[in-house]
Parts: sequence; C-alpha cells; structure tokens
Amino acid sequence: MARAAPLLAALTALLAAAAAGGDVPPGKIAVVGAGIGGSAVAHFLQQHFGPRVQIDVYEKGTVGGRLATISVNKQHYESGAASFHSLSLHMQDFVKLLGLRHRREVVGRSAIFGGEHFVLEETDWYLLNLFRLWWHYGISFLRLQMWVEEVMEKFMRIYKYQAHGYAFSGVEELLYSLGEATFVNMTQHSVAESLLQVGVTQRFIDDVVSAVLRASYGQSAAMPAFAGAMSLAGAQGSLWSVEGGNKLVCSGLLKLTKANVIHAAVTSVTLHSTEGKALYQVAYENEVGNSSEFYDIVVIATPLHLDNSSSNLTFAGFHPPIDHVQGSFQPTVISLVHGYLNSSYFGFPDPKLFPFANILTTDFPSFFCTLDNICPVNISASFRRKQPQEAAVWRVQSPKPLFRTQLKTLFRSYYSVQMAEWQAHPLYGSRPTFPRFALHDQLFYLNALEWAASSVEVMAVAAKNVALLAYNRWYQDLDKIDQKDLMHKVKTEL
Repeated sequence: MARAAPLLAALTALLAAAAAGGDVPPGKIAVVGAGIGGSAVAHFLQQHFGPRVQIDVYEKGTVGGRLATISVNKQHYESGAASFHSLSLHMQDFVKLLGLRHRREVVGRSAIFGGEHFVLEETDWYLLNLFRLWWHYGISFLRLQMWVEEVMEKFMRIYKYQAHGYAFSGVEELLYSLGEATFVNMTQHSVAESLLQVGVTQRFIDDVVSAVLRASYGQSAAMPAFAGAMSLAGAQGSLWSVEGGNKLVCSGLLKLTKANVIHAAVTSVTLHSTEGKALYQVAYENEVGNSSEFYDIVVIATPLHLDNSSSNLTFAGFHPPIDHVQGSFQPTVISLVHGYLNSSYFGFPDPKLFPFANILTTDFPSFFCTLDNICPVNISASFRRKQPQEAAVWRVQSPKPLFRTQLKTLFRSYYSVQMAEWQAHPLYGSRPTFPRFALHDQLFYLNALEWAASSVEVMAVAAKNVALLAYNRWYQDLDKIDQKDLMHKVKTEL
C-alpha cells in the first residue's frame, strides 16, 4: 500500500504534465474558406487530431470556391477547374474515399490557333501527331517532356514525405526539400529561359508552350519556370474529372468531416493568450450581424492579397504584426456560350468540316485564351458531343469579359451567354518573396503554396502540409518540421 501512494502521485503528476504540455488535442479549429484547400485541410485535420475536435469552416460564398458549375438549359457545366491530372494523388484519394466516380471521357481533337491560322492540329492518329511535332519543331517536344518529367519526379516526393508525417513551415523549405536549389532557382527564372537552356527552340516555346500556359494560367512563357513546369505537366498524360461536378469533392469532404459550415465573412483574427497558450478570436459578419468565436488553431484557406475582398481580413494583437500578403492575381473570365460556332473565323467556311473540340491560342489573338466544346458534368451512356454545325455549349476563357463584337467574331449566333469571373491564379513574377505557411504559433496560411504553383492538387498538397504542421506543432514534434535531407531519412524509416 505504501508503494501504491507514490505510484499514484507520480501518475497524477504525469497526467497533469501531459495536459499542461499540450498532449490534450485542440478543442476547436477554424478554417477560413471552403474551396478545395479549406475542405481538404478540414478533412486532414480531423484525420490527425481525431473525430472529437470541432472544426468550423467559414465561407462567405458557396462551398467549392474555384470549383463551380453553371447551369445551361437545365444541364450543369464546369465553370472553374475543369479537370485533374492522373498524378493528382490526393484528389484521386478523395474521390475513392467519397465514393465518387470519374466522368466518362468524350474524346475531341485539339488545335493551336495563331490568330490567322492553326499552327498545330491534332489528328486521330498518335504516330501522325508525333511526326507533325517532329516535322515542325524537331526534338523540342522530347526535350520539353524530359524537362517536365524530371521536375514531376522530384515533386512527387512530397507524397512520401507527407505519408511519413513531415511538414514545412515555409514554401522555400518545402521546395528545397523536393528539388534543392534547382526548384528554388526555377521560381526566379522564366519558363522560356529554362527551356532554351535545355535545347527547346524559341519557335516551339512561342507556338506550343505559350498556348498551354495561356490555357492554364492566362500568362506567358515569361512566368517562373517552376509554376510553368507544373502547368505543362498537366498538358501531358491523361486528365479526368468528377461525375456530377468537381465541386462534389469539397462538399463531400466537409460532410465526411462533419465540419460546421458557417456562412459568413471573417473580418479579423485577434491573438489572445491563456495559461501561456495562444488563443485566437475569429470575428465574422453575416446576415444576422457581427459575432466571434475563440479557437486553438486557425487556418486561412483563402487568398490574402490586395485585389481580393478577403484582404478586408485583419490581424490584431500579433508582435511583430502580420503583414498582408501583397501581390496581384490574374483575372480569368469563363463565358459559357450556347450557340453556333463561327468556323469561318478559323478558316473553315463549311461548319460541318470543322474538326476541333478544343482550341488553344498563342499570344495572338489576345482577346481569348481557349475555346472548348464542353460536355455537362453528368454524362449519360447515350451522350454524344454536338457536331460543329449544331448549337453547342462552348466554354471561352478570356482575360477580360468579352465584348459583343468579340462574341460575334467567335459565334455566328448564340442563345445565351453566362459568365463567371475568377481571381484564378497569382500573377507570377509580381511577388519577390514567398509567404509562409506558419503566420504564428497555431495560425496558418494554406494558400502560400500557390505563389510557387497553382492548381487544385497543389492546394490539396498545401492542405496536407498545413494539417501536419499544425499537428506537429501542437504536440511539439519538431523533428517532423523543416527537416533537411528527407530522402535519406525516409529511406532509413522504410
């Protein structure tokens, strides 16, 4: 009995120390933004901290963010991110986890339009397409492919690091761990510079590379090489999308997580301290009025930049103060036009002979970037793509809203035009330094990573990183944060 008393006292002291030391999971977590980043980070946070943690997700608009649809004639079409690459491993996992399905692919031919004529046309024969690329551009397309594959092989290391629980507090640390100085240097040199160095011709860059970058980012080959490589990777290999709409991934993850979605605009995050621990007060406003809640962890999963209304979000009580992430975003306008294509503009007077479903553009013409004959998000077994002479739903991507004269240039006539305008991607090169994921002890900025590269999968990677970073910081597992030579560490762990 005498031995039991000291043992009981020691156990009580151990439990008290554990509680004081942060071994108790957080009570409440706030996520600001319900796009793919916010939805994914809510899922990953619950995965790591357990189902008892309360996760509040604030969203002033609709769930899905830049994953969205527009209805035309009672059918829904993608107006945001339209497809994902086969190497998007987190997105693939989400689809399996949620029981969603890949949408049936309806094949269509592509071409690149140079303002007066097509500079490159795809055929139905793979070998003929390769021959045409070689005939026009020599082995530039092979050199491009090797360059992109080398970048992607290094980037794919992130999934192994994350599977082992490693996280990074800043974008530069993450990039360095994947590609060492090469990746960091790629953020400071243009796509054109990097490709010329590996023997890709200027003509191939002007005709093909520029068209792909305009289609994905609305920007030119003067953009940084790292973001460009990630975009060019998306142009190779198979693409897929979600049956019923890509935004179902966001709503599905939030439902699975049992997150409490609060439809309100967050106006400020204020730092308070209690018993030596950070506590964050999140103030918000909605139709009812103004209110606030306290949280142990806060994740900002929406862009913080000057030309976005979320820049109304302020930070108070932090020393040193938290600066707003300054930089501009590239506006992208998506117009869904239900009408008859003006095939004569593209050199086909007879619309029945127009063979292309997807048109990319070089830097000319400047008023639109891509033109696609698109399919609805629900495709029946009997569905067929509209023929060129029929009225179809076309998706036009442009840097600015289209004028009536520009619509008349692209279409003989049309029944309807519906538009969505996005602050889609950072204007690369407008920000000299990268923001950090960790803004404070338990305050994180998920969208920091899109200043290196921007895509749905990149946001999912950032979400996993932030969830791991919050978890490792909460439990003071500092050996899992910003570690050097991770490839060696991961191999030894295996």
